[in-house]
Amino acid sequence: MVQRLNFFLIICFVLAANIALAQAEIKFEKDTHDFGTIAEGTQAAYEFRVKNTGNQPLIISTVQPSCGCTTPDWTKEPILPGKIGMIKAMYNSTGRPGPFHKSITVTSNAATATQVLYIQGEVGPKDLKNIYTQEQKTMSPRLALGSTTYNFGKLEKGQKAVAKFTIKNTGRQPLVVQGVRSACNCVTYRVSEPSLKPGQTATLELTYVPAVLKEQIETVNILSNDIIMPDNRLTLKANVVESLATQNMLREGKQPVPFR
Repeated sequence: MVQRLNFFLIICFVLAANIALAQAEIKFEKDTHDFGTIAEGTQAAYEFRVKNTGNQPLIISTVQPSCGCTTPDWTKEPILPGKIGMIKAMYNSTGRPGPFHKSITVTSNAATATQVLYIQGEVGPKDLKNIYTQEQKTMSPRLALGSTTYNFGKLEKGQKAVAKFTIKNTGRQPLVVQGVRSACNCVTYRVSEPSLKPGQTATLELTYVPAVLKEQIETVNILSNDIIMPDNRLTLKANVVESLATQNMLREGKQPVPFR
């Protein structure tokens, strides 16, 4: 009887040990990103790369910034062991001159359930200009674009539309897209690679949500660490119309009802 009890206890111990060892582990490439000095109005963004070094799927449940000036995005699907996901932090510098240091709290099912990332930098004047030596210019990353214009055609007001552009680093140092700037503040972005090695290409996605009717032409500045052309320009065009759902409604009195 004693032997059976000891055997049962050993089995329970082994099972408990295996359960304890089966755990997702979260590891960041780095936990702090410094944007340096950026012009006011820049939508500065950075993607933190996160790797699951554990033996169970990693699930990021929430990403909470320390203020409303920082907008987060992250990999929503489970990150399998050995695979890489991302946590994107975008800082809106409009109306916020001076230095900034913001935290982003990441909660997941990893062994260490809560970890903190940081973004920092300084917001300079809107017409910020820097002086560089010839050597710095020679060694600078260079952002090259294929096409620079995208025509969406007809879009409904408030409709989310995505334009894709191919970018290439033709310089001598890694290229990092640091943000985008548009007069309408209606454009956000995503890059397939957060850092491009010399000669590497990537896809830049611009998400446009029009808020004004009729023909629209939006100029979007791509902000990067290319010191020769730090604000390459793209042009988005669209013919913005009222929502089709709105057009298919008839008004009876003051209350809209579905078209019949």
